[in-house]
Amino acid sequence: MRSRSPSGIAYAHPLLFWGGFVACVAGVLLHLPMYLHAKDMHYHLNGMPMDTPMMIGMVLIVLGLVAVGFGLFPRGFLKTAPPAELRVRAEGDSKLRPAHIALIAILTVAVTIDAMKPISLGFTAPGVAKEYGLKSALNPHGHLPVALLPFFGLTGTAVGSFVWGWLGDRVGRRASILFAGVLFVTTATCGAMPSFGWNLAMCFLMGAGAGGMLPITFSLLAETIPGRHRGWLMVLIGGTLALAYVVTSWMSASLVPTYSWRILWLLGMPTGVVLILLNHWIPESPRFLLSRGREEEARVVMARYGASLVEVTDAEPEPEPEDGADGHGGFGRLFRPPFTGLTTAVIVLGLGIGLVTYGFQLWIPSNLQKLGLPQATADRALRDSALLGLPLVFLAAALYGLWSAKKTIILFTALVAAALAVLTFAGDDLAKHRDWLYVLLAGPIVGTSVIASVLAAYSSEIYPTRIRSRGSGLSAGVGKIGGVVVTIMLVSGIAAPSIGLTALLGVVPLALAVIAVIVFGVETRKPAPKPIPAVATAET
Repeated sequence: MRSRSPSGIAYAHPLLFWGGFVACVAGVLLHLPMYLHAKDMHYHLNGMPMDTPMMIGMVLIVLGLVAVGFGLFPRGFLKTAPPAELRVRAEGDSKLRPAHIALIAILTVAVTIDAMKPISLGFTAPGVAKEYGLKSALNPHGHLPVALLPFFGLTGTAVGSFVWGWLGDRVGRRASILFAGVLFVTTATCGAMPSFGWNLAMCFLMGAGAGGMLPITFSLLAETIPGRHRGWLMVLIGGTLALAYVVTSWMSASLVPTYSWRILWLLGMPTGVVLILLNHWIPESPRFLLSRGREEEARVVMARYGASLVEVTDAEPEPEPEDGADGHGGFGRLFRPPFTGLTTAVIVLGLGIGLVTYGFQLWIPSNLQKLGLPQATADRALRDSALLGLPLVFLAAALYGLWSAKKTIILFTALVAAALAVLTFAGDDLAKHRDWLYVLLAGPIVGTSVIASVLAAYSSEIYPTRIRSRGSGLSAGVGKIGGVVVTIMLVSGIAAPSIGLTALLGVVPLALAVIAVIVFGVETRKPAPKPIPAVATAET
């Protein structure tokens, strides 16, 4: 029988979980002596053999992760899944409650912490390349490309997106977040690893932990946030990627010159602990609770957030497919009329977002240093640019909710494409004109995260119920494909990551996306042509 904590987590074995967590923290702490002893060498560990405390720490981490898994996951969880007939949704016209606002604040912090992990890749790349002699914009004659680091991290993120989405339905949203937090703690050891190979392994695990946070967050929003507020709030929370960039660039500018690039990974331990502590105030999915027979707890959560249960029965069957949509699996229906043009616009826009995020953003810290800016100066420039563009997140959320979803996408995509176009032809020269550089960098740094969050909300609204999840999954997946394309190009040595080239990689698809959305995009705020039964609009 599972033990249930006062916070609502149903542990399979609570002592195993907390014992494993303590073992993981102790294992990370045992990596620190080797890092601290290298202070006189500016924390340069390449080529050094692992000391005894580090070896013991690695054993503790492995044992701790196994114990955490057994502590969280019940026997047979692989074979169980929530019944398909259960649907939970928040009342569409209800007002935001204090509970909603508190949840939004907590999830914003959680998503920011989560996003800082992959964003750190761009800020650690210059130091990693220098210490290990890797090929980069600053060191074109290295033996291996430093692009392997983001490639492993991005691959882990893609894997984590699928694994955590699947895991959340079997062990609950909160247990999944707890396990991700423990992974964040353990992968902080990347900051003390002496070999590049171990850095790649830890980077993959870090990405796997980070990849599942947004799907879990949006699943909770679907069950707890009223429908009329959900779109702009998804934009707002998704836009915290820009806030994560501000925090990461600030930490890099403040800490890396003194403690080396490794400090950005070591900070994963305290931020991972914060994520675990925040879990106490994150509600469990009502649908998951109902599927596990915890009806009283589910009712309490639904009452707190104004959600209701819709049960699909033979007496109340699901409606016929809308607009020709079918109920079969697969993504083929997205590419057939009447959705062909709309899906094309989603793919082109998502691909452009991925190319900018994992191309331009990832390599801009190295490129600014290549142009002669000291590392601290380059990081401060990126921090200031992100701060300058941060109001765009709030503007986009307001425009999406009060004006027009389609026009908001067109406006922000065009602005980012214009900034990238200027950087394509004048990027190197702009290093001499800092004010203009800061303004133009705000577009691709903040604007891209804004477009990504707007697209996530838009793609969850534009498709009929029966193919909605496939449409949302497609828009999220193509962004990662864009990142894979960039990193594969760099790993294979086909392209050098200069400012002009990485900006150009984003200009073309974003410009095409503006045209595609103008021609094929639809407006989400117009009234539906016919009433749809409540069960058809269930979001989960």
